[in-house]
Amino acid sequence: MSSGTVASGHPATSAAAAEALRAGGNAFDAACAGGFASAVAEPALTSLGGGGFLLARTAQGESVLFDFFVDTPGRGRDVAALEPHFFPITVHFPASDQDFNVGRGSIAVPGVLAGLLRVHERLGRLPLETVVRPAVELARDGVELSAKQAYFLEILNPIFSREAESRAIYTRDGRPHAAGDTLRYPDLAGFLERLPGTLGRDFYAGDLAARMVRDMGEDGLLTASDLASYRVIEREPLEVRYRDSTLLTNPPPAFGGSLLALSLELLQREPAAELHWGSPEHLVRLVEIEQRVEALRAQGVRTPEALRRFSRGTTQISVADADGNLASMTTSNGEGSGYIVPGTGITLNNMLGEDDLHPDGFHASPPAERVASMMSPSLLLEQGRPRLVLGSGGSKRIRSAVLQVLTQVLDFDRSIEAAVWAPRVHWDGETVQVEPGYSPEAIDALRVRWPVNLWPDLNVYFGGVHAVEPGLAGAGDPRRGGSVAILSAPA
Repeated sequence: MSSGTVASGHPATSAAAAEALRAGGNAFDAACAGGFASAVAEPALTSLGGGGFLLARTAQGESVLFDFFVDTPGRGRDVAALEPHFFPITVHFPASDQDFNVGRGSIAVPGVLAGLLRVHERLGRLPLETVVRPAVELARDGVELSAKQAYFLEILNPIFSREAESRAIYTRDGRPHAAGDTLRYPDLAGFLERLPGTLGRDFYAGDLAARMVRDMGEDGLLTASDLASYRVIEREPLEVRYRDSTLLTNPPPAFGGSLLALSLELLQREPAAELHWGSPEHLVRLVEIEQRVEALRAQGVRTPEALRRFSRGTTQISVADADGNLASMTTSNGEGSGYIVPGTGITLNNMLGEDDLHPDGFHASPPAERVASMMSPSLLLEQGRPRLVLGSGGSKRIRSAVLQVLTQVLDFDRSIEAAVWAPRVHWDGETVQVEPGYSPEAIDALRVRWPVNLWPDLNVYFGGVHAVEPGLAGAGDPRRGGSVAILSAPA
């Protein structure tokens, strides 16, 4: 049995990853097992029909970023002549609203299934049957809906209740399922059970692919050529020096890692020693950095190098095993398009409908381009040794969530648990969004400079950082139902 630590967004996800370690698998087997299970246990946040990234570092020191985010669809079609089925819905958070676009015209070419299979093939050591078994059992036997997942389904109900197949799974008597209800996915269980034999070929080039394309009709852009041509891309991670540490994170064309690197570059230009975490000076400085990064992004400056020249539904799995292998994986289905691939239980994404991923406008990019992402799966090294495995969901809030956890650990010597559970701030372009827990003096200091919206409690809006400190500890973010599993090697 291997030992190790897992942090994820759901107990069932962590349990599946831990089961892979217990069976003798490594961190990459565990991340894949958790990824399949999260598609069952965290349906409002991720899906095999979404997109994602896995940042791997092997015990031998090889680092690679697996990019299995979505592609723009439309190969072989006159996209300009089409009017895709695409419309806005508003998600009501407790203290703020956010608009998303859904419908079949919001579907990009899915990559999560291909990505999990590629990572397992490249770095895993367990049979695929063993890796998918926890997800198969979870889908067949059912998973009890947690309070967090029930909340997510409630706020996303306008999407999950749009089409008949989705309503059959996610609603009861016209209402979203409540906490304590058991959700079962017999079609998804069957699909996963067949996967070791099919290796996803039917999803990308077989009968399932043909059915998806037929269902798109004139409403969607997805084509058979899009699915057949999809490839996982292996990239060299972006390496960022911050004080005495090195951060490995998601490289371009993704936005997230570069903007996180830009934030760290601005922060380390000023000493942090005289600041205290949560003080008025600290909060003001943090918001100033977020504001500057957003302004630079609008000007096209998205990397530290460019700075020097210039002068949602998302979930995270972090794994460290006893051998020194590290895996940081972020996956997302956006908010979901509302469409489920018939006979599979797999909801396809709405990545073409997220405004932060399309700064040049919706449907502006040509087919066959990898969509840029805010995801920032990351690994932190100190003197070449692993210190942290982390990442977050949260759309536009990903980089601010990861940044705040990182700087608490590095600049303020806080534990990973304290850093993940601490309140967060986020500059949304007009207002400082603030979780409760800061002193009245710190809040007043923000109000002198900016409009402030003080939230009633910690909320999913502010991301979900699930982090592991190899050999020491893990922290699951309570905002997204975080869960930690720690396995000790037998004596």
